[in-house]
Amino acid sequence: MPKRVDHGQRRAHIIEALVRVAAAEGLHAVTMRAVAAEAGMSLNLVQYYFDTKAQLMHAALERLEQQSHARWSARLARLPQPVTPQVFVETFLAEALPTDEESRAFHLVWTSYAVLAMTDPELAAQPFVEGPNRLERQLTAVLQQARDESAADRSWDAATEAAHLLTLAHGLGTSVLVGQRGAEAATRILHAHLDRLFDPGE
Repeated sequence: MPKRVDHGQRRAHIIEALVRVAAAEGLHAVTMRAVAAEAGMSLNLVQYYFDTKAQLMHAALERLEQQSHARWSARLARLPQPVTPQVFVETFLAEALPTDEESRAFHLVWTSYAVLAMTDPELAAQPFVEGPNRLERQLTAVLQQARDESAADRSWDAATEAAHLLTLAHGLGTSVLVGQRGAEAATRILHAHLDRLFDPGE
């Protein structure tokens, strides 16, 4: 009886190989042949699951986003309940900082993809910004609820603050990736901003 193939597992194995190559050498160094070698597969087998490098790279982004969301959910589940809006947002944005090997790989691949997409029409055609858009909508909803339920007079706009926070977090994440500052310093900067945002006296 022929061995049954788990296609989902094979796709995941190929994607993980891409992430390892990208994390070690940069996304510009990723080729279908390099991914095949890292995965221990033939090039034809990789191309059976992913027709083009752009398709493979987009699949990798989707998987990394799912893993990032799972890490965030796990962080949230470990917190004492009920979770305050500020702690919820802090936990949410902590995933935007490359503080360990997994989150570093995620941010390195995503940032590299965004840079390559600026000059590669095939990559730019992929809807890779939907992930960040989804995060921004989710963060906006949390901030809006916190603003509406606060006894303090909060004059800030939830959508504007959500964009501001995500931009700050991603900028700090990039500064960690390039060695401008450490993860702890970036986390302190982020917390300081949130302390001002949620200051009950504001």
